[in-house]
Amino acid sequence: MRDNDVQEAPAIAERRAVVAEDAAAGRLDKALAQAFPDLSRARLQALVRAGHVRQDGRPALDPSAKVGAGAVLTLAEPEAVSAEPAAEALALAIVYEDDDLVVLDKPAGLVVHPAPGHADGTLVNGLIAHCGESLSGIGGVRRPGIVHRLDKDTSGLMVVAKNDLAHRGLTAQFADHGRSGPLERAYVALVWGVPEPRVGTVDANLARSRRNREKIAVVRGDEGRRAVTHYSVEAVPAPEVALVRCRLETGRTHQIRVHLGHLGHPLLGDTVYGSAFKTKASLLTEEARAALAALGRQALHATLLGFAHPRDGRTLRFESPPPPEMAALIEALGKPA
Repeated sequence: MRDNDVQEAPAIAERRAVVAEDAAAGRLDKALAQAFPDLSRARLQALVRAGHVRQDGRPALDPSAKVGAGAVLTLAEPEAVSAEPAAEALALAIVYEDDDLVVLDKPAGLVVHPAPGHADGTLVNGLIAHCGESLSGIGGVRRPGIVHRLDKDTSGLMVVAKNDLAHRGLTAQFADHGRSGPLERAYVALVWGVPEPRVGTVDANLARSRRNREKIAVVRGDEGRRAVTHYSVEAVPAPEVALVRCRLETGRTHQIRVHLGHLGHPLLGDTVYGSAFKTKASLLTEEARAALAALGRQALHATLLGFAHPRDGRTLRFESPPPPEMAALIEALGKPA
């Protein structure tokens, strides 16, 4: 849904601001963004077009209209409308929460966002129920702002915005990939074989596979989007398996799974990118084979998440150990036959 497609509810209390000198002769939407920094520019443009902004008492309907210093802008922001996904009470592992955001530890098997085949029972459904009225609206809709995702069968840490200010600030950090701020994302994975060198970087563009549109593939030249994964071998719990820590410099779909598979070391349990290695399970001990079967998914966990709080700039950093089923597999791999 686009911002200008939002069905507005009755307006709540009006907010006023006087255009500052440095905004003189500038665009209306820019002046509004300076006056009301908690709202995104796209949201403000939608409010202008919907007739919720006045300049010096007169309706202002053009976001690009020029405004002069001293002009009085009045914004009547409507109450956020209910989100389209239904609220569903789900058991969520909340690690941290305040008025702006939620950090949670997502279990494997939980889909992040409603999609064909997963209309309900998703993380978004659960967050709408958990947050309730504390969701002030992303783009005018009372919904959580998803700024990054984890695959359905990947577990670990995620941060979700509760309002426009947080959504805008977090989105900017994820787009910057930590180049100029404290954003950190690290994962732990169990892979077949031991990568050599044991510390390295995979810099390989990714795009949708031409052979199978449900898969992502490494592409050559200028095709696709740049993807960079830094990895280090943390341990070798069994001769056939390594525990690898990955740090993302970019955040592409299935990036770690595809990059490690590209190195010839796909993830244990990955039926999409590691199916050719399925027979390697026969090299494991009986206990390890049972633990791998019990895991029932790719052995990948988002173990570290750090970022600057979008409101006050303080650094928040969270760590999560592998969940019990993955920890049990690591332990079983380390036991002698």
